[in-house]
Amino acid sequence: MAVDSALESPLGPAACEKDAKALRFIEEMTRNADSVQEKVLGEILSRNAKTEYLQRFNLFGATDRETFKSTIPMVKYEDLQPDIQRIANGDRSAILSAHPISEFLTSSGTSAGERKLMPTIKEELDRRQLLYSLLMPVMNLYVPGLDKGKGLYFLFVKSETKTPSGLLARPVLTSYYKSEHFKTRPYDPYNVYTSPNEAILCSDSFQSMYTQMLCGLLERQQVLRVGAVFASGLLRAIRFLQLNWPELAHDIRTGTLNPKITDPSLRETMSRMLKSDPDLADFVTEACSRDNWEGIITRIWPNTKYLDVIVTGAMAQYIPTLDYYSCGLPKACTMYASSECYFGLNLNPMSKPSEVSYTIMPNMAYFEFLPHDPNSSTASRKLVDLADVEVEKEYELVITTYAGLCRYRVGDILRVTGFHNSAPQFHFVRRKNVLLSIDADKTDEAELQKAVDNASELLREFKTSVVEYTSFADTRTIPGHYVIYWELLVKESEESPDDDVLSKCCLAMEESLNSVYRQGRVADNSIGPLEIRVVKSGTFEELMDYAISRGASINQYKVPRCVSFTPIMELLDSRVVSAHFSPALPHWTPERRR
Repeated sequence: MAVDSALESPLGPAACEKDAKALRFIEEMTRNADSVQEKVLGEILSRNAKTEYLQRFNLFGATDRETFKSTIPMVKYEDLQPDIQRIANGDRSAILSAHPISEFLTSSGTSAGERKLMPTIKEELDRRQLLYSLLMPVMNLYVPGLDKGKGLYFLFVKSETKTPSGLLARPVLTSYYKSEHFKTRPYDPYNVYTSPNEAILCSDSFQSMYTQMLCGLLERQQVLRVGAVFASGLLRAIRFLQLNWPELAHDIRTGTLNPKITDPSLRETMSRMLKSDPDLADFVTEACSRDNWEGIITRIWPNTKYLDVIVTGAMAQYIPTLDYYSCGLPKACTMYASSECYFGLNLNPMSKPSEVSYTIMPNMAYFEFLPHDPNSSTASRKLVDLADVEVEKEYELVITTYAGLCRYRVGDILRVTGFHNSAPQFHFVRRKNVLLSIDADKTDEAELQKAVDNASELLREFKTSVVEYTSFADTRTIPGHYVIYWELLVKESEESPDDDVLSKCCLAMEESLNSVYRQGRVADNSIGPLEIRVVKSGTFEELMDYAISRGASINQYKVPRCVSFTPIMELLDSRVVSAHFSPALPHWTPERRR
């Protein structure tokens, strides 16, 4: 069959003219990556020339790279925090950006236990929408016929707060879902969801999940792709189905909606969709009442072609469970983004998770790369431009955005895997300094140490102390949970702490962790209760012996604060003498910005 020449692109034959235009845009941006970057930096510097931040460094209106690089320092969030706090408190002068800050996007990285506030401007929504508009044209190159059905996506809004000056502070996806870009998006046959907007925008997580799952069941034959933002979110949806299928089947059988769904707009929307269907109710009952849930996704949604979830970085730990529930369906990681900036997309979205590479789109921001070398000082490493990175080398991402972040260290470690035209492609290696992550939470070593210190205070009256500890994120349960291994020194065995005390230690640790973790525990139900496993005396000596037997230096050996290597896990678990779980939810309320 002849292909319409208007639909041809170097990436492949487009599915329609709209796709062809998007693919040509990708080619244009990546073919001229360095000149696009130069133009982007010039635009950012000229529009923000009179901001207080740039004037601090005497840039004097210069917009060229050399002056920018020799004048503007590389920064972390803590360096910008005083300026961000001024904006949050109501200072409307041009501090970071010449354009008014429209809201703050809350980052899952934390600063002193609170979410980071990332300033953004209205036009950033256009830039994010542009990147979203490129995803399906690329996917259509690999998976034909996506206009013949729908996507079952579990998408949620999270809590938002206001700063003292009244600016909203909320996660980037909540900002997008609540925007007119999303709510009034034009119809696209290649990108239709089973979930109505009312279900996605419902702030009650149970009502939102219930109605999204119900819609997915009602339209099971039309579902061609199943997804969530993170792999953990999709597994949470499967667990929700395990717990709630009898009520869902009842609603389908009777054509009536569960009374727990109280949101008026949601009830009205569902009343138009929900009709009595005893055959479908029988099917759901038969499929879900089995003990074996292997392949449940393909059983219930038999036309599913792929899963659309992020399974790179910390989310890779969920791949075996996803494979179990989906009979090994392909997992598409389509884009790379954060609260600070949207970065790029995966031009080969059906690649194996271990081979996923993202192509940075040079029009999104100005990108620099700090060579990653833990053994050398930051000052001794020179930032590299987007077009000048080298294949197989690792870098930390540094960005300069239209919203006013200048040479900001994002904290992501990326490895260059190749180039598409002149734009590099990166494999996401990890988030810098993150030890534990289940969902959107990110816990680093300092935070874990503080949590252990606070919890171990409860052991003092029992003349007991924590000799050593390590941890891992246990994702075999849904939701996953933190496991902390403790080796205790008990000075007087008759006074040793009992289960009640050690359970309270679990809760004390949770109270010490950041607000993103506590929100996952309390509001999102995306993280299970923290567990402490007490191991026999001498276990960490054995751990050291094992490491030395594998070639570690006895002089340089340090107890790893997080473990994932199977033999080490097996050694630790074989020495466990007792296990204890947090007996209650930690304290969490939406943050009030001072």
